[in-house]
Amino acid sequence: MKDQCEERQLIALREFGIRERDIFMDKLSGKDFERPCYRRLMRRLRPGDVMVVKSIDRLGRNYTEIQEQWRQITKEKEADIVVLDMPLLDTRQKAEDLTGTFIADLVLQILCYVAQVERENIRQRQAEGIAAARARGGRFGREKKPVPDGFEDLWGRYRRREITARAAAGQLGVVHSTFLKWGRMAESGLPKD
Repeated sequence: MKDQCEERQLIALREFGIRERDIFMDKLSGKDFERPCYRRLMRRLRPGDVMVVKSIDRLGRNYTEIQEQWRQITKEKEADIVVLDMPLLDTRQKAEDLTGTFIADLVLQILCYVAQVERENIRQRQAEGIAAARARGGRFGREKKPVPDGFEDLWGRYRRREITARAAAGQLGVVHSTFLKWGRMAESGLPKD
């Protein structure tokens, strides 16, 4: 599915006439907008350049971020933006009159709002799905490691400063954070499993 989405975007960019060497595509999650290719594109963008995106949500994760990226590109970088899915969002078409500018700004505001609402809806549906799965007894995350034989002895040695947590964890075949978590749970009286 992810590959299909990427392929649709590539097809649209090629049909617009973008050369392969001028296509910047990150394969990272949308949860974080610190994308290496996008940052490289922003560094290369010069006044008069045209940035083409398939849809408005390629510019950010939420309303504020999309607005900020739009401002940076059009005002600071003095480049144009073309949003293929929304022909009204094409800054190459310089509106000479106030009405044209107003309509383009209004469309941008509405689309940014819609993009943010959709992301919030996705998050809410995920949270509801997770809650429903938990209510049915579903478990998330990795299986808990059973505490191996010899833990109590090594924990005692660690507490007496005869051995480091890393060395004790190494003898048990776990990472030191797991060793320390088991120790905290043992001292608090909570079950370690």
